[in-house]
Amino acid sequence: MSRHLERLLELDHLIRSSQRPTSQTLADCLEVSDRTIRNDLAFLRDRLSAPLKYSKTQGWHYTDPHWRLPSIALSQGELFALILGARMLEAYAGSAYEPELRSSIEQLSQRLPEQTWINLQQLADERIIFRSGAVLNLNPETWTQLISACQNNQSVWMRYFAATRNQESERIIDPYLLHIYRGTNPYVIGFCQKRQEMRWFRVDRIKALRILDQTFVRDPNFDPKTYLNQIFQHEVGGFPVAIAIWFDAATAPFIRERRWHITQDIEEHPDGSLTLHLVTSGLNDLKRWVLGYGKGAKVKKPPELVALVKAELEGMIQHYDLLGGSDYE
Repeated sequence: MSRHLERLLELDHLIRSSQRPTSQTLADCLEVSDRTIRNDLAFLRDRLSAPLKYSKTQGWHYTDPHWRLPSIALSQGELFALILGARMLEAYAGSAYEPELRSSIEQLSQRLPEQTWINLQQLADERIIFRSGAVLNLNPETWTQLISACQNNQSVWMRYFAATRNQESERIIDPYLLHIYRGTNPYVIGFCQKRQEMRWFRVDRIKALRILDQTFVRDPNFDPKTYLNQIFQHEVGGFPVAIAIWFDAATAPFIRERRWHITQDIEEHPDGSLTLHLVTSGLNDLKRWVLGYGKGAKVKKPPELVALVKAELEGMIQHYDLLGGSDYE
């Protein structure tokens, strides 16, 4: 933004918010000469058609309070979309960007009449609500550092908590991209120098992070879209295999209404049931997903996934049998 435009925006704000602003008080606030302010006021009036007027009782003021600077052409729909974006980001990404986004929207709102802004904000606050479920504790500083490292191709050292092993470890990774899965699971995806392969790390499980001086060269064959399309949900590892899962007639409508994977194909059956076919890796994620549908789903193939589901069910049955015995014996 040029200094002149920045000063005009500040001048416009002072005219609207100050009590009886004079050329001298405006010059003092903006730390410029009285001549510069008079030139700016003339520019607003003559070049931008601002309805400016001076009186002893009101000072410099707009005779039409609904007039707005034409520097930002922002429609009501565009501003409303930004408001919803702020609400969504606040709900799903925690506080990492909340202050900056709210500040930006408030500045942009000055391009609309005050009552319009109030109506839009009230509508967003009272009629449209975003809920993410579990609250995400995302460290804004860690998130900002990772963005910088991704942009500048800088390696990072981190102390990471692995929930599956319930322990911390130190890693050096080359961060390729940041990915927020289902809105509440932020991951940094990068090449792990310890494991010598691409790995995913939950950003909220990073206990300490430091950007290193060393840079890295990205694999020219790595394409984020292609890479993410190869996996189911967020589990990485293994080779893609053919999957077939049967869903009964009561569960089938919930499967038809979404595209679960880029490779999926739905085989319809006369009784209203269906079989979902796809090719992917990530069998543990598939196991958890299938179990979420209870008796409404049955894995047909591959045998490895069938075995994972059976083992989980057997463990659950044993677990509940033990609980039942202790409660009633």
